[in-house]
Amino acid sequence: MSARKMITAALPYANGPVHIGHLAGVYIPADVYARFQRRLGNDVAFICGSDEHGIPITIRAKKEGVIPQDIVDKYHGIIKNSFADLGISFDEYSRTTSKKHYEVSQDFFTTLYNKGKFTEEVAEQYFDEQANEFLADRYIVGTCPNCGNDNAYGDQCEKCGATLSPSELINPKSMLSGNIPILKETKNWYLPLNDYENFLNEWIIEGHKEDWKPNVYGQVKSWLNDGLKPRAMTRDLNWGVPVPLPDADGKVLYVWFDAPIGYISFTQEWAEKNGKNWKDYWQSENSDLIHFIGKDNIVFHCIIFPAMMKAHGDYIMPKNVPAFEFLNLENDKISTSRNWAVWAHEYVEEFPGQQDVLRYALLSSAPETKDNNFTWKDFQTKNNSELVGIFGNFINRVAVLIHKYYDGIVPAGDENAVELNEIAKSATEIENFLENFEFRNALSAMMNLARFGNQYLQTEEPWKTIKDNPEKAASSLFVAAQIAVGLAQVCEPFMPFSAEKLQKMFNVDQISWEQLKQEKVLIKTGHQINNAELLFSKIEDETIEFQIQKLENTKASNKKTNPKANPMKAEIQFDDFTKIDLRTATILTAEKVEKADKLLKFSVDTGVDVRTVVSGVAESFTPEECIGKQVMILLNLAPRKIRGIESQGMLLLTTKPDGKLAFVTPDVPVENGVEIG
Repeated sequence: MSARKMITAALPYANGPVHIGHLAGVYIPADVYARFQRRLGNDVAFICGSDEHGIPITIRAKKEGVIPQDIVDKYHGIIKNSFADLGISFDEYSRTTSKKHYEVSQDFFTTLYNKGKFTEEVAEQYFDEQANEFLADRYIVGTCPNCGNDNAYGDQCEKCGATLSPSELINPKSMLSGNIPILKETKNWYLPLNDYENFLNEWIIEGHKEDWKPNVYGQVKSWLNDGLKPRAMTRDLNWGVPVPLPDADGKVLYVWFDAPIGYISFTQEWAEKNGKNWKDYWQSENSDLIHFIGKDNIVFHCIIFPAMMKAHGDYIMPKNVPAFEFLNLENDKISTSRNWAVWAHEYVEEFPGQQDVLRYALLSSAPETKDNNFTWKDFQTKNNSELVGIFGNFINRVAVLIHKYYDGIVPAGDENAVELNEIAKSATEIENFLENFEFRNALSAMMNLARFGNQYLQTEEPWKTIKDNPEKAASSLFVAAQIAVGLAQVCEPFMPFSAEKLQKMFNVDQISWEQLKQEKVLIKTGHQINNAELLFSKIEDETIEFQIQKLENTKASNKKTNPKANPMKAEIQFDDFTKIDLRTATILTAEKVEKADKLLKFSVDTGVDVRTVVSGVAESFTPEECIGKQVMILLNLAPRKIRGIESQGMLLLTTKPDGKLAFVTPDVPVENGVEIG
């Protein structure tokens, strides 16, 4: 393994905020790994940025009636701030609409073109005649040939996960107009992936069977067994990096060609700012390239991007691609379209100062080798039982007792106590697990040190021995202080905000991981510590119920057949309904109410009597339009005065698509006074 680590995290689409699925499946594990490698003293470049050229961007822009640039500007800011708020320690977070990225991706394409690595092919592509546009894969929906899902995209079925091409869809239709698209000829440039099968088989199948995760290795092997085909690296679109060829007007680079090149262009941006040579990270065998991604991106990072880099000839191959599976939410698939998610920026707002709680909860449920599940109740338990009850409890007891008995000065103790070995043991276990991308096990090893500290204090009971054996009490608190400082060090990759608080509390600096494994005494006798600070707070049931109710509201909203419909009002009983007296009636006269632009005064024949009703419909009807109209009236509504006029009932109305009101009327004329219900 090299001491130089080029670490990338999948570029999030800038068409919406990031949610806990993204955090658990890519960004928090990547951050833990990057922080840990820095602690080892390695040369780390941790790179990411917003993918701003994906079809989801243009889809969102069309829905909102704005241009794509407006969308990416909005969400790039939200995403970048969310990562910073949660302590994701990117060395560079950029965007694929940057000038540097355009230059680097176009140069990459030109290099492959000049080397003759592309084939030019004229092929039929779906075209929407009404929209006058060629349709990108994501603008085509139809029935999946594998699972029968009627809402599969032209590139992937999100229900079964199958990768598709538009021609495989059954009954395809355009997302732009809803029409059935036609096939129309267009020229594009293809990368013949089949030319790289031997290379990919040798590099991955023969070279990484033992060290790559089974889910990654298995998916790549399946792709290679099925045989690779040429794939278009250009698209007929008006949003993206323009193809740098004279005969390519109206064409842009395929998003999965330009997006991974973002890792390179962003590294160049970072290197220029920091006096680094970007080639040391991308073109040197003394660098380990690590891609953190979700399982839906495996094919792009293990097949397409490596083939691109091999075709270019100057780049190293990934050392590892630790792809994660999916995280579900309350036993249901996270879905941005259904708003079934816990959004990162909302969490930061609603749980101020509790970023590490989310990091801990998501790491402990990280979907490393299979899909996993996040529930708010489990989140609460992890915080209250583990972070508060174990970790925080131990730290607080140590700090409080040292202040109580020794005025905050670390007492003398046995510097060779066997219990001190637990610190190095924990650091070693964490290192071994993280080097193998086993984040849940690494987190458990960290928490086990806190468990050991609690058990040690409970056994030693310095609050009792201080009376009859003060030397033993001092020694036990000396050992406990070492464990507490050890926790302040080993927890940093996982919970950086808590680590900062702990280091301040115990008045220590961060040390290297190697020191942590070698030195038993981390805080000397006579060292002054600061006052105890609360690390974690108990999360009450009301807080969790609020979050669960938010999801229930989302679920109810997703059932709406009309998204604009207001939520249902409070439930009533049948007896309540029987009290309502709805009748047919006819408007006899109508006139405007003085000094009231919205009000009309009606004389209404209800079949029971003739009564006066005042209604705010003047902006939708003239008085003349209302006379003689048969309507429905709530007859037994208690009278009330409106502008000095006693109104004796309420007319039933609804709203038309243009925003104007309409009377609810019977289909055919009926007698006045007929009961409805």
